[in-house]
Amino acid sequence: MTRGAGAVLFAAALAAAAGKAAAKGDARKGEEIYSRCLACHALGYDRTGPHHCGLFGRKAGSVPGFAYSDAMKHSKITWNAKTLDRFIEDPMKAVPGTAMGYAGVKDPRERADLIAYLEAANLGPECKAAK
Repeated sequence: MTRGAGAVLFAAALAAAAGKAAAKGDARKGEEIYSRCLACHALGYDRTGPHHCGLFGRKAGSVPGFAYSDAMKHSKITWNAKTLDRFIEDPMKAVPGTAMGYAGVKDPRERADLIAYLEAANLGPECKAAK
């Protein structure tokens, strides 16, 4: 590889890393956005919607005792940042037939912030106490 090609590859890798860093959300801002979710969800207990503690790595529709729609139970989703981003953008498009009648969070920055908050909250004291 020539020196110029190596520099181009290095610059491309830096740009890709910067893009990934830019996609990372701000948990503090995400906490504000999560206030919109509180009408139906809580971190540590079920409400109209299931609890969010333990969300990451959990299969959709799998919280024991929660009455999910058949669509959610059969969605084959495992929650991670990518699947959650797609779902909260437009829940009814991501899982047609879901009981979550919410229009979604259209702004990608807000979704990134919300996901960052949920990731941080899942490591925090409220979720540790809910186990």
